[in-house]
Amino acid sequence: MDFKKYIAELLGTMFLVLVGCGSAVAYSFSAGWLAVSLAFGLTVMAMTYCFMKFSGCHINPAVSLAMLICKKIDFKDFIAYIIAQFVGGIIGAAVLMIFFDASTGLGANGYDALSSWDLNWWQALIAEILLTNLFVMVFLATSGRKHKYSVGIINGLTFAMVYIIAIPLTNASINPARSLAPAIFVGGMALRQVWLFIVAPMIGAALAAVGYKWFCIKEEKLISDDIM
Repeated sequence: MDFKKYIAELLGTMFLVLVGCGSAVAYSFSAGWLAVSLAFGLTVMAMTYCFMKFSGCHINPAVSLAMLICKKIDFKDFIAYIIAQFVGGIIGAAVLMIFFDASTGLGANGYDALSSWDLNWWQALIAEILLTNLFVMVFLATSGRKHKYSVGIINGLTFAMVYIIAIPLTNASINPARSLAPAIFVGGMALRQVWLFIVAPMIGAALAAVGYKWFCIKEEKLISDDIM
């Protein structure tokens, strides 16, 4: 068994939480939202170039679910990937505890009082579903393409883009592993609300995968019609 791809997912997710959530604490979501968005996006880009050749650099259980639905990975890899991603995220949050106290929030997500715009749970649910759907659609569209050297830039900038709007709404999840990790250490309301930031991205990713498969079928039919 090739463990390199699982280690790649663990390390990639660890650095995503370490840099992304670390910047959220250092710059604060409210004052430094653009810096935080770029920190997450640039980390996705950097990790893509580091680990894409080993695992595809999902570093996100929602992305792995979409890849499973699209039959780009098998079920065994899906389970191993999400375990590696959650473990990597928790390690990243644990490292943050060396520098910051849990009272800082560690970049945890939330709704109601934990949302800058006081979104309730169903508004947060809709936001996370739609924004995850957008990011995962782009990820699927670029996955396996010939111009693989531009994939990191595209995915990284797309992640930063969705974070720009998502930060004021929910502190931006789009990634269950990124959300669970800080919530475990912060506890309290963040941990009680983290269910939404696990469920919503997975729903958004599943919808993205179904939509992507539909588009691919239509594309294949058009190509077949052109040949005939």
